[in-house]
Amino acid sequence: MIAAVCLALNVYFEARSEPIIAQFAVAQVTINRVNSELYPNTVCDVVWQTRQFSWTHDGKSDKPKEVEAWHTAQWVSKIALRDNGKFLYVVPTDAVHYHADYVKPYWIRGCVRVSQIGSHIFYKKKI
Repeated sequence: MIAAVCLALNVYFEARSEPIIAQFAVAQVTINRVNSELYPNTVCDVVWQTRQFSWTHDGKSDKPKEVEAWHTAQWVSKIALRDNGKFLYVVPTDAVHYHADYVKPYWIRGCVRVSQIGSHIFYKKKI
């Protein structure tokens, strides 16, 4: 699979109902992980890394069904991948995690909150 498709799938399944700025923020976190030494080196490897994004292991189809939302996710992906996402800065460049505001994941103990965009809360690793 190519990077643009992997990123578009992640944006679609993680943020398709969110404002466009939140979709870009999800894309940026994915790219931030690629650029971090703590995660795999490719977009597809980051997206499909074991148990990192809930949609990749929820047992449901990974085929987008909402046509307009899928087109939007592909557009976001294409723009986000230009220049490896360096121009985005929707969330701080060290943000590598996020979650919906209605959950409280166990992993936030090791993170510092940096932003909230739409219903997603973004974090960087504690130093």
